Amino acid sequence: MAHGHTVSLSLVQSLFSAARYHKVNLEKVFEDAGVSNFSTLTTDHDVLARLELDQVGPLLRSLWGEMQDEASGFLRAPFKIGMFSMMCHAIITAGNLRRALLRSARFISLFGDDISIELTETGDETRLIIHYTNPFELDQVFFVTSIFVIWIRLSCWLIDQPMLLERIEFAFDEPEFSDEFTLMFPCRHVFSQKHNMVVFNCRLLNLPIKQDSETLTTFLHNAPESLITQFRADDSLTAQIKRLLLHRSGMATELENLSFDLAAQELKIAAHTLRRRLKEEGISFQEIKDSLRRDQAMVLLCKTNLSTQDIASKLGFSEPAAFNRAFKKWTGYTPGQIRNSL
Repeated sequence: MAHGHTVSLSLVQSLFSAARYHKVNLEKVFEDAGVSNFSTLTTDHDVLARLELDQVGPLLRSLWGEMQDEASGFLRAPFKIGMFSMMCHAIITAGNLRRALLRSARFISLFGDDISIELTETGDETRLIIHYTNPFELDQVFFVTSIFVIWIRLSCWLIDQPMLLERIEFAFDEPEFSDEFTLMFPCRHVFSQKHNMVVFNCRLLNLPIKQDSETLTTFLHNAPESLITQFRADDSLTAQIKRLLLHRSGMATELENLSFDLAAQELKIAAHTLRRRLKEEGISFQEIKDSLRRDQAMVLLCKTNLSTQDIASKLGFSEPAAFNRAFKKWTGYTPGQIRNSL
């Protein structure tokens, strides 16, 4: 688990795998960033070792300046300095989040074939898929993770509210520091999957862009490294409640027993304050609980041999037919179709 304003050193070391491949003078990168202990920070293999977050930003800026590449050397065609800024200018007038994400995908496609972004909608689910070829066969954990951090937090800034994530999947194997991901992404995260993908509700795509060219100028002052270095927890109330629910090990019974008032009590927030702040974040307590129930349905279908009737019962549905209808609305598929696809 992350501690305060620090991040796993192993995660940051993953950043330097491309620089080593391209024979970048990392000692100079550290010196220019004003970060000492170069040998310790680049060779320490203690999985518990941690790095102060305020050192990550200068290291990123120094590395990008040395390589003239905002992709840190992980792609055959570099993202020249200023690429992210120009992409933001291209999407700020998109109108809503859907068009903004589609524009960003189109913009990225102009810079080569090593990375692409795909947005799909099925039922209530939106899947933002990151296709990455890993052309140099490097440790890709930092690069892929940072892409998700940037796109999720850029999206939150555009619509001026947190995003309730359903789940996030990674193509790479689970790293030893996987507890870090619980704080970065308040949802279920799965490794060794076919695609790098984050899933969220389609209703978010219709939300209007609340930023403009004036606020973009301020936003870009330290972006995108300011987004990447937010590896500490998502502190929104939406995220806090989602983590609270995720930590409850049971299924429907435990979820139903967690009332709004009990959640407020556990978070040490007055009930009326919690209700007001959730409204400001554009979400309700029931929507957060329903989000987790949808994800549990997928887990039970894919990871167990329970019958549809048993799954419906565990999730609090009165009959299998009601569960089938809800699942089809959520995902665009019936439970049987999901089982058959496996």
